[in-house]
Amino acid sequence: MSIASTPGTLPAFRVGPLPTIKPAVGREGVKLLRSTVSQSPTLQLNHAQRELTLKIVYYGPGLSGKTTNLRHLHAKASPEVRGRLLTVETHDDRTLFFDLLPVFFSTSSGFKVKVKLFTVPGQVIHNATRRIVLQGADAVVFIADSRRGATADNNAYWRNLQENMKENNLDPSQVPVVIQFNKKDLPDARTDAEIEESRRRGGEAVVGAVALRGEGVLETFHAVAQAAYRRLDLRAHLARNLGLTEAEFLGQIFRRMDLTGTALASMYGRAAGEARSGDGR
Repeated sequence: MSIASTPGTLPAFRVGPLPTIKPAVGREGVKLLRSTVSQSPTLQLNHAQRELTLKIVYYGPGLSGKTTNLRHLHAKASPEVRGRLLTVETHDDRTLFFDLLPVFFSTSSGFKVKVKLFTVPGQVIHNATRRIVLQGADAVVFIADSRRGATADNNAYWRNLQENMKENNLDPSQVPVVIQFNKKDLPDARTDAEIEESRRRGGEAVVGAVALRGEGVLETFHAVAQAAYRRLDLRAHLARNLGLTEAEFLGQIFRRMDLTGTALASMYGRAAGEARSGDGR
């Protein structure tokens, strides 16, 4: 069964020290969130400043691997396209508020493009924070734990995602979602065949991963970046109005990442060392 066709149910299977900000509390905590997390409608397009900003949110249960995904992306991206990976104070390796990783580049037509990657806190008590961080999302990566014993948590957080989308006036049927089934190396993890069956039945892109080893992380990001571009191109005609094609959008990002060991390397011709050459190609 697919997530899209069965609301509330997941498919039946599934860089050094980080800079920190001391956690704010009460009203100051909300102020920090609202000043950092954009509340603007999706697709922030500023023609006067020739800037385009997209927002992708990594969502899912606590300890499913959201922060691990962003850390790996930060480590693999060339400094020329990545900003500082910001994380708000963590406790016991658990995100209390959010992580933020900006990826940016300039197009051949002179537009500045920034893709902001956010995570949400997975703990149940931080639902208000999840709802705030989700505001204005152009696409979502849902990080699920592929172990069979995690099915209930996965489904609960999938329902929570749908609810918070609606609270933010985001149409769950229109916002692209990529599902990553993480922790495939652990006992009781669902098999590749089961994950492939979920991919075949559902409408969402599905990627198996072992984020701690970097497996599936870049592929997940590529899938969600591609899905986000295609949706926004339908709405805003990025290729026609901005001269920004899908090939350039993806190429500007992934030709500046270390793609060693992934299928993406053959697509974008980048391996370790090349991605950090800074030649601008």
